[in-house]
Amino acid sequence: MAESAGLPKILIADDNVQNVELLEAYLAEVECEILTAFNGEETLEMVDEHHPDLILLDIMMPKLSGFEVCKKIRKNPETRETQILMVTALNEPSDFERGVQAGTDDFLTKPVNKVELLCRVRSLLRVRHLRTQLERTLAYLAEVETASRSSS
Repeated sequence: MAESAGLPKILIADDNVQNVELLEAYLAEVECEILTAFNGEETLEMVDEHHPDLILLDIMMPKLSGFEVCKKIRKNPETRETQILMVTALNEPSDFERGVQAGTDDFLTKPVNKVELLCRVRSLLRVRHLRTQLERTLAYLAEVETASRSSS
């Protein structure tokens, strides 16, 4: 997909091509740029290169699990604010606990319900947008404060 100015970027990270295609089809209703990765290492490379706003992250992937990917994203100051939605066939309470400990923002269990996916994606993108606006506002206020101190 071509680089789309101003549109949110969603990275779909899943080693199953059919799952990726299904999520892409569901996300057709959301104005966004869709990126894909098929293992944990590729996911981290895509995050570093493209800085997605939201990651739909499968847990059971080759090279690095979704849990490991999530932890690495959270440890990096440049990526720690990325919204992460773990999409998984795992549904034991211990799996959810591990996801929370790794730093996920939300969960979705497979098979994915389209309406639930779209609600969560829109909600997480809204959170990301608001956080970005807040950061910009705080940076602007800090500049204004610095300028007013130096002109006094």
